[in-house]
Amino acid sequence: MRKTMNYSEKRQAILDTLHATKEHPSAEMIYHSLKPRFPRLSLGTVYRNLQEFKRDRAAVSIAVVDGQERVDGNTSEHTHFICDKCSAVIDLDIPIPADIGNNAIDDGYQVTARQLFLRGSCPKCASKELHL
Repeated sequence: MRKTMNYSEKRQAILDTLHATKEHPSAEMIYHSLKPRFPRLSLGTVYRNLQEFKRDRAAVSIAVVDGQERVDGNTSEHTHFICDKCSAVIDLDIPIPADIGNNAIDDGYQVTARQLFLRGSCPKCASKELHL
């Protein structure tokens, strides 16, 4: 008889998958990557765990791309590029300016995180457009 997964195994597999990729996956992407390995995994379990990871700051929500929230296991401040053509979410080695958010702080807001993302066409998609 096969041993069934317990909650901690599912949770760890979801977190490991999130940390092992730079793809900035959606819950559905994580679910589909783990389903063959864990047939009893539910999409709801992935969503609930991602919510907990975000709440605990073990993951960060980047943006909604094609109707799906994309998440990142790298919680350090860094810039993202979202391709409007292929929906890729890519880390960029562009620092977030240190003064972003200062006006909000000056106005009494408590800033707990800063994110910067750019949108457009990634080099691969831009190259395809040039060759049409």
